[in-house]
Amino acid sequence: MQDDRTATVSGDAPPRQTAVSPNNPCPFLRALVATGFIDGHIVPLPTLARTIVAATGKAGLRRKLAALNTCLVAVVANGLSPLRQLRNAWFGPELDALRDGPLDKHGAGSRILDASAAVNEAELARLAEFGKDRPDPSGGTERGLNSHDITAYMEANFARAKGARRRIDRLLMNGEWPVLLDIMGKGDGKQRYLSVAEVRTLFTERRLPDRIARRIASQPL
Repeated sequence: MQDDRTATVSGDAPPRQTAVSPNNPCPFLRALVATGFIDGHIVPLPTLARTIVAATGKAGLRRKLAALNTCLVAVVANGLSPLRQLRNAWFGPELDALRDGPLDKHGAGSRILDASAAVNEAELARLAEFGKDRPDPSGGTERGLNSHDITAYMEANFARAKGARRRIDRLLMNGEWPVLLDIMGKGDGKQRYLSVAEVRTLFTERRLPDRIARRIASQPL
């Protein structure tokens, strides 16, 4: 069953995209749903894991570990009760019911998406402030955040949420921006960075970089 609710307040989904529920607050999952790689409602664990692992481009043991981590997160994504976890393990997580779940930081994170999934341009600009102009492997330079920049960004987000945060929120952040860097990053090693322009596209257009979309489409799922 495909979710048919409107995605954001900032405009309808681009042509030929699937609408994404505002109750799916994860920008990467939103892009996977919008571009048709996965369903917007209940996604079986094997399908979700294979899709996300394909996006990483990992192989061998690293591929298996990425699949395992995806499954562990997905099992608790909608709730921590044993019955809810069993249901997620058996049927798959409900991507249109992630908001207000155990992984929702309620404003302790980036705040780029609000509760109705509208994009906050000021927060995108704030993200860029933590980056630096970096050499693009394809030529030229662009604004990007490396691992050190991302850590500083997450620490700042956690600090500004003082009084309205949980201890676990800082830990949950490690499963978001560093993972985006791992999947969408450009360059290698300490030079690897997350492109601010690509992050903007991910949030505002619900679209993956072409190289990531090709990676998913070309690998056996």
